[in-house]
Amino acid sequence: MSTYPRRQVLGATAVVAASAALPLTAAPQARAATEAPADMQARADGQPVPWGTVPDPLTVPLTGLFDNDGIDTAAARGGDFDGSGYTFPGEELPAGRIEVDGVPFDFPASTAGTPNNVVARGQRVDLPAGRYLSAVFLTAGSYGNASGQATVHYADGTTTTAGLGGADWYAAAGSLSAPYRYQPDGTKDEHSVGIGTSDVWIDPQRDAVAITLPVTGPAEEGKTALHVFALSLQPVAQGRALILRDARSTQSLLESSGAQSVEATVLNAGTVAVLAADDVAVRVDVPGARTVEPARIRRLGPGEQARVRVGIRNGAGTAPGTVRDGTVRVRGRGAQAAALQRKLTLGTADYQATDTSLAGHQAPYWFQDAKFGIFIHWGVYSVPAWSPVGKQYAEWYWNHMQDPANAVHAYHRDTYGEDFAYDDFIPRFTAEKFDPRSWVELFRDAGAQYHVLTSKHHEGFALWDTKVSDRNSVRMGPKRDLVRELFEASRRYTPELHRGLYFSMPEWFNPDNPWMGHAPRNPYTLQSVPYTGYTAGKDYVKDYQAAQMLELIHGYDPAVIWCDIGGANDSLRVLAEYFNHAKDRARPVEVAVNDRSGIFFHDFTTPEYTTYDSTVVAKWEASRGLDPRSYGYNRATPDSAYMTTEEVVHSLVDIVSKNGNFLLDIGPRADGTIPEIMQTRLRETGQWLRVNGEAIYGTTYWSSMAQLGEDLRFTVRPDDAFYIHSLAEPGAKLTVEAPVPVRSGDKVTMLGHDRPLTWRVSNGALVVDVPAAARKAGRHVWVFKVEWRS
Repeated sequence: MSTYPRRQVLGATAVVAASAALPLTAAPQARAATEAPADMQARADGQPVPWGTVPDPLTVPLTGLFDNDGIDTAAARGGDFDGSGYTFPGEELPAGRIEVDGVPFDFPASTAGTPNNVVARGQRVDLPAGRYLSAVFLTAGSYGNASGQATVHYADGTTTTAGLGGADWYAAAGSLSAPYRYQPDGTKDEHSVGIGTSDVWIDPQRDAVAITLPVTGPAEEGKTALHVFALSLQPVAQGRALILRDARSTQSLLESSGAQSVEATVLNAGTVAVLAADDVAVRVDVPGARTVEPARIRRLGPGEQARVRVGIRNGAGTAPGTVRDGTVRVRGRGAQAAALQRKLTLGTADYQATDTSLAGHQAPYWFQDAKFGIFIHWGVYSVPAWSPVGKQYAEWYWNHMQDPANAVHAYHRDTYGEDFAYDDFIPRFTAEKFDPRSWVELFRDAGAQYHVLTSKHHEGFALWDTKVSDRNSVRMGPKRDLVRELFEASRRYTPELHRGLYFSMPEWFNPDNPWMGHAPRNPYTLQSVPYTGYTAGKDYVKDYQAAQMLELIHGYDPAVIWCDIGGANDSLRVLAEYFNHAKDRARPVEVAVNDRSGIFFHDFTTPEYTTYDSTVVAKWEASRGLDPRSYGYNRATPDSAYMTTEEVVHSLVDIVSKNGNFLLDIGPRADGTIPEIMQTRLRETGQWLRVNGEAIYGTTYWSSMAQLGEDLRFTVRPDDAFYIHSLAEPGAKLTVEAPVPVRSGDKVTMLGHDRPLTWRVSNGALVVDVPAAARKAGRHVWVFKVEWRS
């Protein structure tokens, strides 16, 4: 079995009924209902105040609803998970009682011809009547990320609704993962598939009796469906009660101290909010290391989770990579509130070229906090720069040429002639007006925290001085090392930005390993043409692909390597060297790799021209161009078709509220100029971020829900503030029917408006008075800050 405990998909698109009681919101008139009795506040004898006992999670059988057989074994075939004959491999998945992301589940066994999951089609799941904090499902999507509204039914006849989702089983490996799937013919498709967890918020002040699943599917080829494998409920504890849902050591370092990070998820399972006065802290006890930076929790409402980072440091004589039994403890009010035993790896040993070793790596904290980056697609394709607007990627021009049915085939013939080869564009890729300083200063002004340049796209033309081929920008075209120039300008003029590089693993027409099945040829006559600058006869993977990646790693020190396509690779070896190179510097740095290097391991997933509908706790990054359907520059696209600034800001806020980063792409022209419309959009986005950036950078998702209806999103700055993002201009009153963590004494403001706002809790909803001056001060997205007071 192969698992990735970092990945978690949470129900995010939550709409809470107006009649719902909201115990997390505590205004003066409501606070008494959420405080513990006086005898729990303090004891006359001065002894520590006890914490409540938390009931064990309750698994709910779904066997009677199962209608899909999605798990096969080599010996027992017959399943069909997605409607096209593909299935999960039962040999790689457990059966029976398991723990995923710290939550127990009863996972169905793989038995030939027996259904083992339910396709969400509006079925009703009856629950043991009781009060719960959340329902946690094991889910996966087929043919895309699947989600919809689940309805929680209560004994008093009321309901709440919340998003229930599942990431595409093929596009993103989940918490419960397998390195391959079975194809319809019974052979293995060597691509990871996965199942994740998805939370549905339940009002802890009412007795829940049932949950109605969303309506998706059915499981048919080409149709998106949500599959549910298991369900677990977390009952409510009375009074003050905390649990540790999960804990693990990481190989990440805390920026504040340089200490190794141990991550833990703390859940408030009680009916009383945790406040600063409770002095809640998380520490680690483990032989061979000591806690040097405890994690503190100042505010955590009932049902909320906090993912915290505890800093530990090895003692003398403890070698990096030593594995020891340790205990993560939560203490507060003078007593232990929760504890969890785990095997912990102390320190960071050298990475090895194995899946197991690389699995210890994760997206660095700077990347998790950065939120916004700039993608740059620039290459020979920037010369023809044409495709039907909004239909296909202009940077795929060479490949589109090959298809007589594609509009590019006729366009090229009519514009350049049948004898004009794609490589004849290389001399026209001049970069003559490329000003790297102006580029990086534009990225900084846009509010971006990192940038990622295409070092080499599928056309195989490298933008650096690669030694393994003359097919590069130093030997041809610009006669300049474009990667080095951009990186040097970034280090000099915008040192606060992190620098990354995109790298295509295969090349369309490389003679030694053509992705498209043939070497370069004239698409009209099918006669062979040269692959300019390249000498055939190499071992494509080891002597060319891996060699180029190592040139970039050692010669340019990218903070991100953004691979594409996957396929044949030597990525285990290359990435192990990349991580070791980063950590063994005189001043260690944290680096990241995405999910397209052709191996099971990755630091973050990369949905393209789409996003996740639900919060994904494992790091992810959505990318798209300002162009309606192209990363590379498309000369046919009119200015009016580009994303508006409002669309950019709305996308950024939505993605960040669900724990994603937004990598927004621009396509420079062949001469190195960035189209004015792109510059305008970036600068206007930066203007919004200069006012509202505190609600974006360094924030995290809200564990209760990511959004409310179409217009509200939420982010949290741990131990500091809660942010409400209104995607529509609010009226005179902003009403938030959600369990907002606000209490008497907290200050509510709108970013960009310097005066406190009047607020109150009415019928369980937060109501904020928004004067005309505040409404006028906002633009694109209006951000309201709940500043937590001690």
